[in-house]
Amino acid sequence: MKLLHIDSSPLAGASVSRELTRRIVAKWQAAHPGTVVEHLDLVTDAPTHLNMDSLGFRLGLEAVGLSAAQQRENAISERLVSQFVAADVIVVGAPMYNFSVPSQLKAWIDRVAQAGRTFTYTEQGPKGLAGGKTVIVASTRGGAYSTNPALSFLDHQESYLQAVFGFFGITNVRFVRAEGVAMGEAAKAKALADADVAISVHVGDAANEAKTALRA
Repeated sequence: MKLLHIDSSPLAGASVSRELTRRIVAKWQAAHPGTVVEHLDLVTDAPTHLNMDSLGFRLGLEAVGLSAAQQRENAISERLVSQFVAADVIVVGAPMYNFSVPSQLKAWIDRVAQAGRTFTYTEQGPKGLAGGKTVIVASTRGGAYSTNPALSFLDHQESYLQAVFGFFGITNVRFVRAEGVAMGEAAKAKALADADVAISVHVGDAANEAKTALRA
């Protein structure tokens, strides 16, 4: 089994999302000792945002005649989508920045959202091609949104990730949430304790589902 561990927070050791992804991956490895883990740090290895050289993904004969810059960007996209497609489990550290995800995480999504690789268009509409995977998102927020109806409409972080992975055909998307981490030490401690409970529940359930899928 292959697990892709993705971090996107630039806060290094002070990052709550990085701490949660570390705990999730450790818990998963404890349940699956033979899991091969690959770490993608989108702060130290972030793809550029889409531009005229990186927009569009070309394989085989389509890549003939590309400029040097286009070849370089195409290779980055190919590496990232191949890495994503090969993974059975994806653990994503996704802090909320201005009600959405960090721009480097969005840049990664733009690279792996490739027609013919992670989704396709049919006469009935788009169809995901990356089904069968498990995604566990470490969702961190400075404020409280899920329990506050007055602020829940501002959450374009979890809803966006649920939509994107669903578009890729992934139905097993789980969120380990720590919110209110900027609302004082007591609130942060409670958020981390709640997240630990969620990690045990989600990793246990997801691990059992993954075992079933691999036997199918």
